[in-house]
Amino acid sequence: MKTVFLLSCLCLFGVTPLFAQDTLRISLQEFIDRGIERSGQVQYDYGSVRLAENRVQQARSTRILPSINLDTNHGLIPGVRSQTDLPREHFYLDPNLENDWEDWAIFTRAEISAVQPLFAWGAINSAINAAEYGAQAAKKEFEARQKGVELMLYELYYSYLLAMEVERILIDAESTVNQIGRELDRMQEENDPDLRERDIFEYEIFISEFEIQKIEVQQSIARIQRIWNYAMGDPTVVYEPMEEFLDPVPFDIEPFDFYQARAMDLRPELQGVEAGVEAYKHSVEAIKSQNLPSLYLGLTASYANTPNRPRQSNPFIINNSNFATAAVGFGIRQNLNFSSIRNRVERERIEYNRVKDLRNALSDGIMLELNEQYMEAVVAETRVQQLENALRTTRNWVRHEQLNYDYGFGDVEDLVDSVRKELELRVELTQSIFEMNKKVAALFHASGLPITNLSLN
Repeated sequence: MKTVFLLSCLCLFGVTPLFAQDTLRISLQEFIDRGIERSGQVQYDYGSVRLAENRVQQARSTRILPSINLDTNHGLIPGVRSQTDLPREHFYLDPNLENDWEDWAIFTRAEISAVQPLFAWGAINSAINAAEYGAQAAKKEFEARQKGVELMLYELYYSYLLAMEVERILIDAESTVNQIGRELDRMQEENDPDLRERDIFEYEIFISEFEIQKIEVQQSIARIQRIWNYAMGDPTVVYEPMEEFLDPVPFDIEPFDFYQARAMDLRPELQGVEAGVEAYKHSVEAIKSQNLPSLYLGLTASYANTPNRPRQSNPFIINNSNFATAAVGFGIRQNLNFSSIRNRVERERIEYNRVKDLRNALSDGIMLELNEQYMEAVVAETRVQQLENALRTTRNWVRHEQLNYDYGFGDVEDLVDSVRKELELRVELTQSIFEMNKKVAALFHASGLPITNLSLN
């Protein structure tokens, strides 16, 4: 499980060698905040929120002039000339009017058209509401993914404390191990008849196992430091936890109903599905409105100007090079493909029902997850308590064997066994505290409670 967790951290942040120059201690909250800020996965997931917000703005833009276009044309055209004495405004009466290829001018024409919906049976508002609820669903989905990253960062933070605590345990045990080694050397030099070959072999095996544990812990700390410093994004600083010891998080387990109620109210997945249900509900209403005719206001205006051609004052005479016109009117738009509309409505209803079913499925999944996490948290808490009791007993055993040995009637094998058992229990208790902190955080995560409330600071 540790390997899978650390590989997940590597995928989330990546690892590069660092040559740090300074040390900075940070709290759990600071570590999580900065880790999320630096996480490429979180930034990628937030893109779906921005897209959903963009769809909201696009839906709102259909409320005022959803269709407005401007077209312009420009070019060079020749003027016209007449062989008669007609004034320019009457050139259209000359059947022999011809182009004047020696007179060039710039032709400019612009046309603007716009459509404004006046009444669409609530289709626009329904579409806007659907987009807004869709944005809410996207935000809740992003929030759920972000909380998953928070949980991973939480575990990474306490992994550092675990590694440092195990290293401290090995350092504390090393003095006792060396004392046993010196005593065995003395007994060998004095040819002590109480010394058995088995004692020497067992001690050498114990030393080999002890050295392996030391190397494992040292490399674990180095690996976690590399991940930490990359996650923090500053290669000139070595980041370490604010705490120096791995202690159980302040936590009083509540009845299961407490966490169940919080999960149903706070889990962002459920809130996102609720928003999705509302989004599809309004989407169905928007599509159904297309079965009814909609009233629109239309506007169009055109203008053309060519300086070397005459402008006609008579509006019934069309001159494409010089004119100005405008029109305003009302129109009715009706989609006659009723079969297509019915199919779209049916599809949205299917999606609507699927999202409602998803809400029930998520509730079932959350309940199963919550039951599992609650059980594991209770068991982890009990394991820590019992290991603390066992460790107290083992420490008494070690003191008893050391006293016996100091008085000259102890047994090396019994002393080595007691020291080994104390070392195993200390490491196991430290690992169990780490696991309990993880299980409690997972329980908080499953119930929608913020895991940063478990900070030791």
